[in-house]
Amino acid sequence: METTVLRRRAFAAGAAAVAVGALALAGLTGVASADQAGGAVPAADRLSPGLIEAMSRDLGLDADEARTRLAEENRAAAVAAALEKSLGADFAGARLSDGAAVLVVATTDRVHVGRITAAGARAEVVGHSLDRLESAKAALDAVALEKAPKDVPSWYVDVRTNRLVVNAGRTSAADGFLAEAGVSRDLVQVNHSAEQPRAYADLRGGDAYYMNGTGRCSIGFPVKRGTQNGFVTAGHCGTPGVTTTGAGQQAQGSFQGSTFPGRDYAWVATNANWTPRALVNGYGNGDVTVTGSTQAVVGSSVCRSGSTTGWHCGTIQQHGSSVTYPEGTISGVTRTSVCAEPGDSGGSFISGSQAQGVTSGGSGNCSQGGTTYYQPVNPALAAYGLTLVTSGTPTDPPTDPTDPPTDPGGTWAAGSTYAAGAVVTYGGASYRCLQGHKAQAGWQPPNVPALWQRI
Repeated sequence: METTVLRRRAFAAGAAAVAVGALALAGLTGVASADQAGGAVPAADRLSPGLIEAMSRDLGLDADEARTRLAEENRAAAVAAALEKSLGADFAGARLSDGAAVLVVATTDRVHVGRITAAGARAEVVGHSLDRLESAKAALDAVALEKAPKDVPSWYVDVRTNRLVVNAGRTSAADGFLAEAGVSRDLVQVNHSAEQPRAYADLRGGDAYYMNGTGRCSIGFPVKRGTQNGFVTAGHCGTPGVTTTGAGQQAQGSFQGSTFPGRDYAWVATNANWTPRALVNGYGNGDVTVTGSTQAVVGSSVCRSGSTTGWHCGTIQQHGSSVTYPEGTISGVTRTSVCAEPGDSGGSFISGSQAQGVTSGGSGNCSQGGTTYYQPVNPALAAYGLTLVTSGTPTDPPTDPTDPPTDPGGTWAAGSTYAAGAVVTYGGASYRCLQGHKAQAGWQPPNVPALWQRI
């Protein structure tokens, strides 16, 4: 089965798993609410019809079931993030199971079981911490960056099996790759795979744009860098200086930064004729509003918008995967069960109202199904100092901002760059960053709830 960078031209063994409790997310107690998690799920009548239709077609859910699932996934993301911080080096990953009804959190130390179940999740005691598995994967990534491995299309940490999974056409190829990286076979599960990944390339997420008037890709998400408007997309779609045109071949902008291979992200600065909107194209079924970029948990539903195939949905299988395309190895991408085709590259991946990433590549198609990888959006925002345009993002720094307290004090400072999840203090209160951005005068935490959540 061939896998693509889609670009269209003109435990198994050894890990003891102990399941404790079976608490559905609907009964979570003592944890952040959906609203507090960084983006409430819209009411059923406010969810995009296109999103509902795609989730119905691809996941077999009606509107009420879709809304319930999105709310559960939103709560799960907040609980998982809090437990990861609380468990520290003993954290071994989190995932959703039983149709997203149960959050499973793994740990290497049984002493944490009570803490996990008290948070409303199911505990698993396993053999390897997430840090250990991710360190082993990083060793493989380092080897692959020097020379892409032959007959090893992808590898990733699988929190379900508590293993580093290596997909290979030949077992000997996997063994050679592991030996070169110095990774113990005890941490690894080798799967036979016939995949041959490639990238998918062929101001609203999912809209088409054209590179130098020829190749076609899709917009990921509108962004801002200071007062400059633009959008994030896939890195394989263009290099710095490549010009872009939009609908009707109207002049649009040019690539300002691009990384590929290694990662697969880029950003395009657009001219004054293009206004960024906090929307993802619903392709005739209602656009989806973007309210943030909180990463969804493994097992969550995720939907994709692209200029070739429109809306399609599936589930998140693994975060932090690595995949080898003909052009080289890409690391840090998320593996999904969503389909895609040439021309969808760069397009939006979204879970509920939370931006997840931009389409990179994969295998299969939307007639027979397939596997698609997306580049997470938050690393792209951080790499280029961009701010995601959301339903509450200020279009420019306020000209007459709310007067801050006299000498408010705290750690927040204009000119500083903050990553999603960072915590600052301002005026005697603490705030958590909801999306990566570079702070500007007038963007004090109390003034911009799209960027900061009081905690």
